[in-house]
Amino acid sequence: MFLVVTATEQEMNPIAERLAGSPGWLPFVAGIGCLETAVNLSRFLADADCQIHGIINCGVAGAFVGAGPEMLDICLAEHETQADIGIWTASGIIDFDTIRVPSRFPLDLPLLHKARAILSAKGVPPRIGPFVSVLAVSGTEQRGESLRKRYQAICENMEGAAVARVAQAFQLPCLELRAVSNMVQDRDPSQWQLAKAIQRSAEAISILLPGLFPLPEGEGGAKRRVRGEKVSEKPE
Repeated sequence: MFLVVTATEQEMNPIAERLAGSPGWLPFVAGIGCLETAVNLSRFLADADCQIHGIINCGVAGAFVGAGPEMLDICLAEHETQADIGIWTASGIIDFDTIRVPSRFPLDLPLLHKARAILSAKGVPPRIGPFVSVLAVSGTEQRGESLRKRYQAICENMEGAAVARVAQAFQLPCLELRAVSNMVQDRDPSQWQLAKAIQRSAEAISILLPGLFPLPEGEGGAKRRVRGEKVSEKPE
């Protein structure tokens, strides 16, 4: 069984609709932000009554201007970084230099390469690069540019680092896929395409799952929905 993780019901619903009756996957709504995601996902995996073979984290993201991705592009993460760990200074956040605080987490490269091949073959070539997770979404292009340069990242989200870290702790392969809902610029929600990005993410997941995780004949499908706290939509 493979766990498909989103932050919100809003992101999960079209995935569940597209994959209704498909075998071998289980949906999990983990909550918004790294703290809720880490707590809820860890608790679920520790108590799971089925065997979980891997995790796909999906949803939407804000793309950094000049990093490559454009609106509604599908992006795959090479690795995740928790970007808000460090010392806040007038010139930005700098890393701790006296203690080691893990902030960069790997994702599964074989899954990444296979996902790229499957999506490209179906006419949905993904953008690939580092992602960053933030505690507060960037509301200015200046902050987005700072994150892009510091981490060589292509997009930001609020949960990916937590999912990658929990997957690492449970020794599970993890893939992260996100559709670009907005460019990281001075905040203007009227320019966002959240609903379309959610549908794009769901479309990509529905393409990926059958190819990524072929299952033996007769293996069961998703029989129940599981979640952390129910969250209906992303905050604005």
